[in-house]
Amino acid sequence: MKKVKVFELGGTISAQGNNRLDYKDYTSGAYDGNTFMDDIPELRNIADVTFETFLRISSTAIQPKHWLQLRKKIILSLEEENVDGIVVTHGTNTLEETAYFLHLTLPTTKPVIITGAQRPYTAFSTDGPNNLIQSIRAAASEAAYHKGVLVLLNDEINSAREATKTNTYRLETFQSGQLGFLGYVDVDGETVFYQTPHKKHTAQSIFSAIKIDHLPSVEIIYSYAGATGDYIEYIAKSKKVQGIVAAGTGAGLVSPSEQRTLEAAAAAGITIVRSSRVENGRVLPVELYEKTSFIAADNLNPQKARILLMLSLVWTTNNTEIQRYFQEL
Repeated sequence: MKKVKVFELGGTISAQGNNRLDYKDYTSGAYDGNTFMDDIPELRNIADVTFETFLRISSTAIQPKHWLQLRKKIILSLEEENVDGIVVTHGTNTLEETAYFLHLTLPTTKPVIITGAQRPYTAFSTDGPNNLIQSIRAAASEAAYHKGVLVLLNDEINSAREATKTNTYRLETFQSGQLGFLGYVDVDGETVFYQTPHKKHTAQSIFSAIKIDHLPSVEIIYSYAGATGDYIEYIAKSKKVQGIVAAGTGAGLVSPSEQRTLEAAAAAGITIVRSSRVENGRVLPVELYEKTSFIAADNLNPQKARILLMLSLVWTTNNTEIQRYFQEL
């Protein structure tokens, strides 16, 4: 029987509501692995499962320092406890960010599954138990090897690079846009893949092989009609930020005022990445910005682009090299 380790980070999957009809005002972190094993004894038939509570907080409170701590814990379990797969339970609000950080930094080919829930554990028709069951099945599956970090809710398997939360309360919230799911854990209990990630990840990623004990500060600036760029100027003057991701309109464009302040920030040594606030498509180098040092984020959304820029700045400040990471990872 495969050994699966579950790291618990709080979130809705562990939450207690005021009553069974409370779907929105619950408290995260009320339940842990002991409850899950008592309430879902079927888990013992899927794998040799152990739980470790790491955090009992809402994912809105997750910080980069927690990513670094979690990475160390997962690596230790994979190397010293000889587990076959990892599951991380997490609040859904920032789940995709933790997942992508691990996708870029874990030196493994073993299954690592991130899951959560849209409805608290105490609610009618909670999705938590099924998401946990299916995630443990995937973590114990040979089919999930070499796929990188996977996001699994509602039976649907997404790559951590593409997965994003798209709905506030619906169960099918995690989607991969036009690129689609990688596969499913189906009603027969089988983990089935129809696609595989082609960008570099986990053991293939340069960031899985380097020591990371801090992450530089990177801010996201959201563009809109009439944006002044004042906040960009404020950030640049503060000298606390090493990078800025511009969540541009359309194909990653910003207002003329924002462009001027971003160019000034770049001249002051801040690395600038152009992403887009739209859900699909690539941001490419364009003639409008060819005289700037701005980096194009490919199809990464702003929150994912921020993570890749943070990691890139641990390693280098060379824009050409960072642009290559955005093309490869």
